[in-house]
Amino acid sequence: MYDLPENKEKFKKLQGNLKDLLHNEKDLGEGDLDILVVPSFSIDQEVGSNVLGFLHYEERLLFSLIRLRNPRTRLIYVTAQPLPNIVIDYYLELLSGIPFGHARERLLMLYLYDNSLKPLTQKILERPRLMARIKSTLRPGKSYMVCYNSTALEAELSLALDIPLLGCDPDLLYWGSKSGSREIFHDCKIPHPAGSLQVKNVPDLVEQIKKLQEQKPSLERMVIKLNEGVSGEGNAILSLDPDDNKDTDWQKSLENLKFQAVSESWNHFARKIEELGAIVEEYIEGSLKRSPSVQGYISPNGEVEIVSTHDQILGGPDGQVYLGCTFPADQSYREQLRDHGLKIGQALAAKGAIERFGVDFVAVWSQQKQQWDLYAVEINLRKGGTTHPFMTLQLLTNGKYDNSNGLFYSPYGQEKYYFSTDNLCKPQYGGMLPTDLMDIIAKHRVHFDSGLLEGTVFHLMGALSEFGKLGLTCIGNSHQQAQEIYAQIESILDQETSSEPHHGALYSPVSWYVR
Repeated sequence: MYDLPENKEKFKKLQGNLKDLLHNEKDLGEGDLDILVVPSFSIDQEVGSNVLGFLHYEERLLFSLIRLRNPRTRLIYVTAQPLPNIVIDYYLELLSGIPFGHARERLLMLYLYDNSLKPLTQKILERPRLMARIKSTLRPGKSYMVCYNSTALEAELSLALDIPLLGCDPDLLYWGSKSGSREIFHDCKIPHPAGSLQVKNVPDLVEQIKKLQEQKPSLERMVIKLNEGVSGEGNAILSLDPDDNKDTDWQKSLENLKFQAVSESWNHFARKIEELGAIVEEYIEGSLKRSPSVQGYISPNGEVEIVSTHDQILGGPDGQVYLGCTFPADQSYREQLRDHGLKIGQALAAKGAIERFGVDFVAVWSQQKQQWDLYAVEINLRKGGTTHPFMTLQLLTNGKYDNSNGLFYSPYGQEKYYFSTDNLCKPQYGGMLPTDLMDIIAKHRVHFDSGLLEGTVFHLMGALSEFGKLGLTCIGNSHQQAQEIYAQIESILDQETSSEPHHGALYSPVSWYVR
């Protein structure tokens, strides 16, 4: 077990091998290496199941197949359920200049045929024959593992396979929790909402609510966040009455929380507070708000680099649920995001964290100061919703991010932008198979153009049939072009799946965000 002191020491030694294995390659796999991809969402599965089509989110890391553009890289990709060959072929055909058969020979797809609500990594650990097969395939001294997030499960798998994990030491995961984030923001003197650190029961939560109300008597709303959550689904809004005081029956008020997860209830939420912990913080009000984020990379050598910024697209009852993003973030606060992100990344690196991290902010327009005020709200010490679209752009175009201005340039010097969502979701799309989507892509010629380096890359195709849900990243030479490409795709899908105009969209990303 990872928790044993001798195993923790062995894990640290394995991670130390990454310095020689990867050098400055920033997880791109540019060498004679074997990469094991375990896209496990190793989080509380009850919380994760609030996300529509949660089990299909293993497909978000399929951009990793693009790493096979290097003719010496071999890749093993493990999923709980089989993926259609047509989906695998779709990604391999994005590899410009690499013969399809050559890439296919260097890819091993492994399926567990297990749709239970357990983390994928746990499912792998429960299958010794599969473990033996993986271990026999990986070359000693030339292999490493990547995952969605790094927990004790991933560390245990790393130890069992005797390969390093390109991910944060599980002992440091607190710094990516809601409470740990607030501590980092405080230490780095980054503006952030007033609020509490972690509480583990409802009475303590009530005490922190009272303290926050005393500190901020004019508050209209508070946000209660489970310490572990995905895409904002673990958040709840507490509306305040001007007459609320120390005699208020807060227990009754909490029972009327406005949950961001549609299926959530107070009894279940209260139980999760005891299991996972929670924080309470002020809800940042504003007539004009945005939700920017910054992404960074901490190398195995401890070097910190900012790799992207985004404006996130949020939905749900109170704009707490992640739906998609645009790249890059608005120019007016892009530099400030970079500077805050660098300071936070350096604090994380000093604690020993490595690999990717993201920091979410709330931006509120100040009419008086004529500027955007930024408030840091959360650190994600893992890959996130903004990781796969940016990595897709980077790997497909072989371009570069310019940290001085926050723009991305193709090898020919062309600025590149994108509009990405995990949540193009409409009832009429339900029942559509990946093969049907491929027919539509071919018919309307809306695949990614590797010559022009623009177009659409699709993901979450496995969620279409059951949930009518699809992900896509639309790449263009401007924000406007990227949004126009998205609008074209949505129009085509509507046309192909309905004989009449459809007005029942669960989400419509074009209307979420207007630059």
